[in-house]
Amino acid sequence: MNAIRGDRKTFYQLLVNTLLVSVINFTVWFAITFYVYLQTRSVFATGVVSGIFLVLTAVTGIWFGSLVDHHSKKTMMQASALVSLVLYAVAFVAYQATPKESFTDPTSVPLWTLIVLLMFGVIAGNIRTIALPTLVTVLIEEETRDRANGLVGTVSGVTFLVTSVISGILVAIGGMFWVLVLALAVLAVALLHLALVPVPDRPAAPAGTVEPGPTGEPPLTTGPVVTAEPAVAAKSRVDLRGTMRVVAEVPGLTALILFSAFNNFLGGVFMALMDAYGLSLVSVQTWGLLWGVLSTGFIVGGLLIARTGLSRNPVRLLLLVNVLLWTVTLLFPLRASIVLLTVGLYVYMLVVPYAEAAEQTVLQKVVPYERQGRVFGFAQSVEQAASPLTAFVIAPIAQFVFIPFMTDGAGARWIGGWFGTGADRGLALVFVLTGIVGLIATVLALRSRPYRRLSQRVMAEPTTGSEPSQPELSPSGVTP
Repeated sequence: MNAIRGDRKTFYQLLVNTLLVSVINFTVWFAITFYVYLQTRSVFATGVVSGIFLVLTAVTGIWFGSLVDHHSKKTMMQASALVSLVLYAVAFVAYQATPKESFTDPTSVPLWTLIVLLMFGVIAGNIRTIALPTLVTVLIEEETRDRANGLVGTVSGVTFLVTSVISGILVAIGGMFWVLVLALAVLAVALLHLALVPVPDRPAAPAGTVEPGPTGEPPLTTGPVVTAEPAVAAKSRVDLRGTMRVVAEVPGLTALILFSAFNNFLGGVFMALMDAYGLSLVSVQTWGLLWGVLSTGFIVGGLLIARTGLSRNPVRLLLLVNVLLWTVTLLFPLRASIVLLTVGLYVYMLVVPYAEAAEQTVLQKVVPYERQGRVFGFAQSVEQAASPLTAFVIAPIAQFVFIPFMTDGAGARWIGGWFGTGADRGLALVFVLTGIVGLIATVLALRSRPYRRLSQRVMAEPTTGSEPSQPELSPSGVTP
């Protein structure tokens, strides 16, 4: 990992700290989902829990980004872990004080009190997912940020692999008791560790830059100056209008975020139908083990990026990766084969880190550092809002349109001879059509003017992390 240049020691410590916190937060989330189903046997209850979680994740992104921009990054990471710790502690007390039979009723107040406390504890951890890429801008030199972003993706992959195993074991042993005990212990250690890590809050100023004085005068610099935001913008902690203005001022950036949202919109098909499709081919035990293997693709992809980096034009790479993703989505359902499905999903998991690292690298390069938290949060909100919408819509469409169409309907008569018939082939047809739509959209994006403009900006733009700029002003006009 010596190819990554910058404050590697601090970066690696933050990665390890984030890995610990992410593993425990998602262990709690997987565990409460498993626990609710095992206690209530209600698919509706677990579906509602997942839906609420996704919606809250989407709507809090912009606010969390504002908090990251207006406060010390380290302080917000500490606050995130502390809020999770307090909510888990309250949930632990409530869990211990409540008769366990109360948790078997899907409408019981104690059950939903436990769910809400844990859900908000997990969502508080999303502040870290916004703060960490902004700290990559601070700690890592521009030429190797793509490699650092690859390691961030590896952390996500390890989190996914570990939590799916740990949560199931702990729930089987003692319900939510050991899950919460482990969560409290790990978060306490993470808080103590992060307190000992020195984290700078701004990139080092380049030569020739004069730091602004206490009255907020513009700096004297030989390079371009980013105009300070109006004082009223600093007063608004969410400042959605100002964030959208910054996004709109970067040619092609709005199109990139909308393109990612569109991909997530199509990705909701996976969320809604993949488990049902996989379980039509193999047993539940095999399916669970298979996902443990598939998640290593995410880890390998991140490590490859850390070793080789991305291309000089990450925008083009992002779109080319999506060409591959949608081609895979188009091909693996053509036959009812667990081998095809496994190969397709592994390729999918292997290249997704490239798409995520490319988008992060673009944002780190073209968005002023003072705005990166809000823009990352805005992108998270827009992109995350798409998947649950599709998931809610596509499930009934698949159930009442495509499955009958390929079971005993016109589809079975037209293409059933080579495509196959039955419920699983109805789901497969949805995947094929999704792949076709995604592939067409990506090819059109590659040929679009916003793509060309953003590519030119990324390849020509000096790093925003070191670009001299005037700090945001407080309401009084004095630099904070």
